[in-house]
Amino acid sequence: MLPEYGGNSKGLVDSFIESRVAGHGLDRRTEKAYRLDLEHFYVWAEQKRAGENISGENVSPDGGLNSWEDWIEAYLNYLNKEKHLSFSTIYRKNKVLGYYLSYLVHQGVIASCRTLRPIEGLKDKKPEPSQNLLSRKEADAFFEAMKREYEGLDNEFRRRVCLRDMVMMEIIFYHKIEISELLRLKVQDYDQEAGTLVVRRKRGKDVTVRLFSRGLQRKMGLWLKERNAFRREGEYYDELILSKLGKPLSMEMFIKIFDKYRKLAGIKKRLTPKDLKENCMKQYARELVMEKWG
Repeated sequence: MLPEYGGNSKGLVDSFIESRVAGHGLDRRTEKAYRLDLEHFYVWAEQKRAGENISGENVSPDGGLNSWEDWIEAYLNYLNKEKHLSFSTIYRKNKVLGYYLSYLVHQGVIASCRTLRPIEGLKDKKPEPSQNLLSRKEADAFFEAMKREYEGLDNEFRRRVCLRDMVMMEIIFYHKIEISELLRLKVQDYDQEAGTLVVRRKRGKDVTVRLFSRGLQRKMGLWLKERNAFRREGEYYDELILSKLGKPLSMEMFIKIFDKYRKLAGIKKRLTPKDLKENCMKQYARELVMEKWG
């Protein structure tokens, strides 16, 4: 039986979100999206259990749904067939509810769970093309804005900060690394001689990425020296990406840095750092490297 949203259920949602956000380095906008996804699911379930007309016809309490998995699948099919939500929206909700289901098992709320069944008819939908992809001109402008600022700074401290920002954004763009993975990198994860970076995935095995841009390799080598100006003895001594105060850079600060250079580049689209990551196409990146960074 699916519990009502409130009391212990609300506490479970809060603890689940906190574990996903804090535990995986996600930003507060993601936290808000997770919360809304779960709250909407609970509202729909309560309406369905009460027999309210939520899909064009009367429904009986519980509707013959016997498990959490049944409820989630029914909800996702409702969003697809009745609400006609986009492929990407349903896909995201499917992932969030799947994570939540696993969390309930881990917390002992339910004994076990099965894999969610495919959503009826969703395979016939195609993911809509993103409206937030950077054009070639915009990508050039974004990195040119960073380069221009770096070369125009006469303050040594600010040049160090700008160098760090260039390193971060180029790694994200060229190598499709998750932002949370980038912010967890340690100095020892980078092999300067080989130009390789060990990335600890949120799920699955670690992967080794070769920084194919010689320009990025040069920047990385320079940053390893310059970061010593921010480094502090203690807990964060080995962090690759440091804030001005010598602490790990937060997701919120990363987003602010990205927005700063987006605006400097004159890009009007409402982009997020994730959009920069999704623009990584191997052939495109190699072509850009040959022309711009050599």
